[in-house]
Amino acid sequence: MVHVREMHAADVEAVSTIRVRGWQAAYVGIVPQTYLDAMTVEGDASQRRLWISQPGRQSRDLVALGDRGPVGWICFGPCRSEVPGPRRLGEVYALYVSPDLIGQGIGRRLLEEAHGQMKSQGFASSALWVLSDNQRARRFYEGSGYQADGTSQEDAYDEITLTELRYQRVL
Repeated sequence: MVHVREMHAADVEAVSTIRVRGWQAAYVGIVPQTYLDAMTVEGDASQRRLWISQPGRQSRDLVALGDRGPVGWICFGPCRSEVPGPRRLGEVYALYVSPDLIGQGIGRRLLEEAHGQMKSQGFASSALWVLSDNQRARRFYEGSGYQADGTSQEDAYDEITLTELRYQRVL
């Protein structure tokens, strides 16, 4: 059983560990190994501290707490590429669970809480981006009601270009 709450500054190191270890586990064979090997918890934590201290930041960060402290993290807010219109679009920017705890419902719990908060903030739908080769994540999001909407973008990792697919769902 996990409890979900707002992320605190004291959670940064744990969240960075979850994110870096999550990348290094989930993206083996997808993202170049040199990129994954170069990721460090210290570097991520340094950037995360800057990120959460930005004045006027509109994103929200939640952590899932288990017996050993934070075991999952989600970051969400307004869609970064939204065209203004009557239906507001939210976006899940990141969702990671400690690799040894994947499959225990922690990611789903975090996603449900984020969806509830986005809906209460007036968002009608949620979007997110998934690497096209990350079949496990795609199945997870599809099982959570997301569908690929036909939009894609390219991102470079150590000079290797990978395709991301945008998924959306109604909240």
